[in-house]
Amino acid sequence: MQAPTPIPVERLQFAMPPVHETPEDERRHRKERLAGALRIFGRLGYEDGVSGHITARDPEYDDCFWVNPFGMPFRHVTVGDLVLANGDGQVVEGRHHVNQAAFTVHAQVHRARPDAVAVAHCHSTYGRALAALGELLEPITQESCAFYQSHALYDAYTGVTVDAEESRRVAAALGDHDGNKALVLRNHGLLTIGGSVDAAAWWFISMERSCRVQLAARAAGRPVLIGHKDAVETREQLGSDLVAWINYQSLWQHISRSEPDLLT
Repeated sequence: MQAPTPIPVERLQFAMPPVHETPEDERRHRKERLAGALRIFGRLGYEDGVSGHITARDPEYDDCFWVNPFGMPFRHVTVGDLVLANGDGQVVEGRHHVNQAAFTVHAQVHRARPDAVAVAHCHSTYGRALAALGELLEPITQESCAFYQSHALYDAYTGVTVDAEESRRVAAALGDHDGNKALVLRNHGLLTIGGSVDAAAWWFISMERSCRVQLAARAAGRPVLIGHKDAVETREQLGSDLVAWINYQSLWQHISRSEPDLLT
């Protein structure tokens, strides 16, 4: 019996980040992904009272950012609920307040990193545990290598603050353009950025999981570190925003199909 004929590669489907023809189309896309990411974070248990935000830069107004409404549960957020605030935290579109303490930090990170379309910060359990140790992720798994030499420790406790200068110091810890993609905020938690909402959300999820693995491995014994050369090579393979975007798509497909009301 003759073997089946292979299907030409060009006929196989593989999603890639969309290209938008107008700012309006891109704005709608970012808002949909933002609402979806918030719901995913809610499902994963990253919400803690009113703490936690994901922001997305508006494609037309560089110093304005879409953000979740203050006090609204992540799992209830829809596209229509999102708030647009300027870099000073003033609401310019929407019907809800924003968390000024969190937004001040996000705005300064966006300003310091023009490549950051989105910024994610939540008080997740394992991220806070690693932050309480004041340590970085170690290269002990394939996933943690994505952060090898591309995340930093902000070695001070920020607390609840709306101080712009403190927020600028947090932003400076990320480094210049195309620098680190994540921060461990000592005694506070994790913060990630990305060139898309999808990437920033995936980096947060992956970083939180890596924190959990590192803490579990250390509790069980002495983790074996991946060597520098191999860790760098793995980061080059897995540490780009494109890879993050690709990894995130199954989560987006699930949330958008199971909870289509988020698009309203």
